[in-house]
Amino acid sequence: MLNNMTDTEEGEGGPNSQGDGNPKESSPFINSSSASDVEKSQQYDGKNMALFEEEMDNSPMVSSILSSLANYSNLPQGSKEHEEAENEEGAAPSKKKPAVKAPSLGTLMGVYLPCIQNIFGVILFLRMTWMVGIGGVFGSFIIVFMCCSTTMLTAISMSAIATNGVVPAGGSYYMISRSLGPEFGGAVGICFYLGTTFAGAMYILGAIELLLIYILPQAAIFKMEGLEGADMEAAMLNNMRVYGTIVLSFMATVVFVGVKYVNKLALVFLACVILSILAVYAGVIKTAFEPPVFPVCILGNRTLISKGFDVCAKVIERDNGTVTTKLWKIFCDSEFLNATCDEYFANNNVSEIQGIPGVSSGILAENLFGYYLEKGDFLEKRGISAMQDPDAPITNSNRYVLADITSFFTLLVGIYFPSVTGIMAGSNRSGDLRDAQKSIPIGTIAAITTTSIVYMSAVVLFGACIEGVVLRDKFGEGVDGNLVIGTLAWPSPWVIVIGSFFSTCGAGLQSLTGAPRLLQAISRDSVIPFLKVFGHGKANGEPTWALLLTASICEIGIIIASLDAVAPILSMFFLMCYMFVNLACALQTLLRTPNWRPRFKFYHWALSFLGMSLCLSLMFICSWYYAIVAMVIATCIYKYIEFAGAEKEWGDGIRGISLSAARFALMRLEEGPPHTKNWRPQIMVLVSMDSEQNVEQPRLLSLTNQLKAGKGLTIVGTSVVGTFLNNHAEAQKADQSLRKLMETEKVKGFSQVVISSNLRDGTSHLIQVGGLGGLKHNTVLVSWPRTWKQAEDTLRFRNFIEVVRETTAASMALLVPKNIAAYPSNGERFTEGHIDVWWIVHDGGMLMLLPFLLRQHKVWRKCKMRIFTVAQMDDNSIQMKKDLITFLYHLRIDAEVEVVEMHDSDISAYTYEKTLVMEQRSQILKQMHLTKNEMEREIQSITDSSRGSIRRKNPSNLQSQQSSEEPAGVSVEEKPEEESVAVSRPKQVQLIHNKNPTSPTTPAGSAATPGSEVQMTWTDKAETQAAAGHPEQGGVKDIFNMKPNQSNVRRMHTALRLNEVIMKKSKEAKLVLLNMPGPPKNRMGEENYMEFLEVLTEGLNRVLLVRGGGREVITIYS
Repeated sequence: MLNNMTDTEEGEGGPNSQGDGNPKESSPFINSSSASDVEKSQQYDGKNMALFEEEMDNSPMVSSILSSLANYSNLPQGSKEHEEAENEEGAAPSKKKPAVKAPSLGTLMGVYLPCIQNIFGVILFLRMTWMVGIGGVFGSFIIVFMCCSTTMLTAISMSAIATNGVVPAGGSYYMISRSLGPEFGGAVGICFYLGTTFAGAMYILGAIELLLIYILPQAAIFKMEGLEGADMEAAMLNNMRVYGTIVLSFMATVVFVGVKYVNKLALVFLACVILSILAVYAGVIKTAFEPPVFPVCILGNRTLISKGFDVCAKVIERDNGTVTTKLWKIFCDSEFLNATCDEYFANNNVSEIQGIPGVSSGILAENLFGYYLEKGDFLEKRGISAMQDPDAPITNSNRYVLADITSFFTLLVGIYFPSVTGIMAGSNRSGDLRDAQKSIPIGTIAAITTTSIVYMSAVVLFGACIEGVVLRDKFGEGVDGNLVIGTLAWPSPWVIVIGSFFSTCGAGLQSLTGAPRLLQAISRDSVIPFLKVFGHGKANGEPTWALLLTASICEIGIIIASLDAVAPILSMFFLMCYMFVNLACALQTLLRTPNWRPRFKFYHWALSFLGMSLCLSLMFICSWYYAIVAMVIATCIYKYIEFAGAEKEWGDGIRGISLSAARFALMRLEEGPPHTKNWRPQIMVLVSMDSEQNVEQPRLLSLTNQLKAGKGLTIVGTSVVGTFLNNHAEAQKADQSLRKLMETEKVKGFSQVVISSNLRDGTSHLIQVGGLGGLKHNTVLVSWPRTWKQAEDTLRFRNFIEVVRETTAASMALLVPKNIAAYPSNGERFTEGHIDVWWIVHDGGMLMLLPFLLRQHKVWRKCKMRIFTVAQMDDNSIQMKKDLITFLYHLRIDAEVEVVEMHDSDISAYTYEKTLVMEQRSQILKQMHLTKNEMEREIQSITDSSRGSIRRKNPSNLQSQQSSEEPAGVSVEEKPEEESVAVSRPKQVQLIHNKNPTSPTTPAGSAATPGSEVQMTWTDKAETQAAAGHPEQGGVKDIFNMKPNQSNVRRMHTALRLNEVIMKKSKEAKLVLLNMPGPPKNRMGEENYMEFLEVLTEGLNRVLLVRGGGREVITIYS
């Protein structure tokens, strides 16, 4: 075969081709008639790819695909190189696109240092000492350990996700959205964006606090000197708002003008952070040998504000005399010794303590436990007693250092947590990393380890070096207005003040740079429609509109103006983001999706769940109401994306959960059939398609919607005739048509199309294999074949009867709506009317349940339910009605009840005639094995003979029939069924042998109704003529001498009597439900069965024939 294939290649496109013009034998693999395929064979000639030439468009060679994967360039959003390349390509399309510089950052510069810079921040410098003083070394260590453990566990989960394939820029948003889906990704992405934005506000507020309190207090617009209590607090907040807005505007302008300046200053800001921390450690070491001099003045046990006096004493000795000090003048009404002084000042001594006693002083034991304060409490020194009258009013409170807020453990957690955020800085730069899958785990975990060690050591060292009252002094009022952590630094407090100011400004700029890009990434994903406008920007890709929104949201944090109030807000958003990172890792690990193959191996689902639990716990520990608000925001965004967002398929873990949950539920359903209380109609709707693959009975789906109200399982199935290979396109078109109609009719379910050699087998396959496991249909809904009497639809009614048989064999319920076109659409409303149930035989309660389900829908809601049941001669109809009312009461179903008495009566001649016509039609068509045209000619000749006999035997009867006969010239085949004496097979043979045409038991008016049959007598002469003209019809003439089957006569009698009663009671009903008789056991009487059903429902507008599935579907028990 290889030799033959080689010859073919050379003959068609190889160098040895002679071009003789003779047609070559086409290869089964290569279509030689196509010029493009000749080119293709030349293209791959010599590459040993001849077997796969046909598939090269869809399945490229491994060498080319490997080349493209290996050269994959992962550019971060907002990358300057990427922007410049796009600009140059847009400006000069003819120029070759310049090569983008390959990512070159390693672990240190790309991940470790950026994480360090983002983690260390304003809280370390402004609130860490205060937290140790309030919470104690022990409590603060627990807070730090808990927060650092949370970020470490999150970093482990993040490392697993980040190393599971290439992570484009977008950081946590990309990871969560691609792991948990667009709904979770969008919600958490927005939370992360809001957290980053409020972080910018927090950094700006920290910078303003450093400026106005420690660097340049004189710059305050609202003066605070001389004010106390609420007035001083309001003035401070107003200063923060004014300066914060100014700084925010300046920073936003810098970001707008050029991000490159921010990136260039990043190393400078990082250097400030590192130098400040080193200065603190140097100061701690120095205190062991030479503690700095920072005296704190204590009156009794209360800490005094150091401003306003120079000597920490009431009086001093000068020139052999006692002289009062400035402190005396503050608390007394004069400078003389006999002046009237403040009672607390008079009763207590003034003492001076060392603010920083040093690491070897043993102060750690005093600072070990917490000292929580209410707002306005005095900062008191432990271990010193004070003389104080509890009933005496507090005076000169503005001279003491007071607690500015009420403190408690959970508040400290909320304020501290922002100091451990920033762990995403490395993953956000994944596009710039030389080896992101190696650098992100190592750099991030190393950075968290480093910062955790610094924080934990700082807690211990602060408690071991600094006096408790100084630690609790948030703004350093007792130490000459110095920054408390600055008092510990070496060589000067200004190292910390200036370093922390610049690092805080840098962190604010980084937040204002990163947040708009994150919003731009979310907007460009198009998962949140109303954010699309923020995906646009300047020509170079800078997110202008996103920056404007970011600055506006950041201004909200500035207006809040309190660092302690803003910190818990951003803690919520970051904690929620980290929680979902852990959730994503845990889900991917537990679901064991085939694509989950991270290079980072040191992870476990239990660690991820622990991290997620810690995040959730910290959210409610920090602030339960902020946590609820953050969750509500995330939930609203989630639901908005679910209902209005763009459809995205990212292979997320939530889909994996759905599959696992579905499998688990299906396995549970397999355990046994549902209890009667749990039974509900799981409907398989069988529809037929026209030649254009459109549904022929769309109202079937309207009825399905009204029955189901969107609940339970619905399968809409159809069959396409043909083979799978040849008719697959038709099946897809039919499936799309079904889906479109289901969406229009608001039917929630599944469509199923099978391809079979014939419709009978296709329908049988649908009934057998529809559903999955325990989630299978238990009810079949199929339309009544209204044209079953036409010859071309003979197969259709036989298929219908087979459906009835198969549903009975499968113990499924069957619903057959008759006159489906007359059923209401979902938009119609019945303002009044009745749904009548004719309960003739017990079918498990389906007849009771279906009207109840229909009345749940707005179409049938106003209709009232009536139940009719049939009483025989030996039944007590009064007792039956009482029992039925009681039964319905226990079923909790409201309905009117009526018992219809049907007395025994003689079988009328009309019934006899109708049965005989039915049987003659069946027999004559079975015995005449002729072609269609021959059959029509034979029946026509018999009809002509019978007409001659009728004219001779009964001319008066003939005249009475003339009004119902067709005019001359109209063929017998064109006459309506009820008026024709005999027709060909398409219109049914209706030859009647009636020996008693004037029977008094004939129903009143039957002779004059359009449905009455022609009365006639079959004579010997007519038989002779028919036999003489057509000797082969000896068997046919015997049919006209036959007598009807008594069983069929009884069935026809029942059908006529029931129809008469139903018409009398329910002719005006909006819908009639009645029991559907079972199909014949043999296949000889199928036409008779259809005739019985036709007679039973004749004259009714909407009928729903119901056949139970052989089990109880409704119960009186709760």
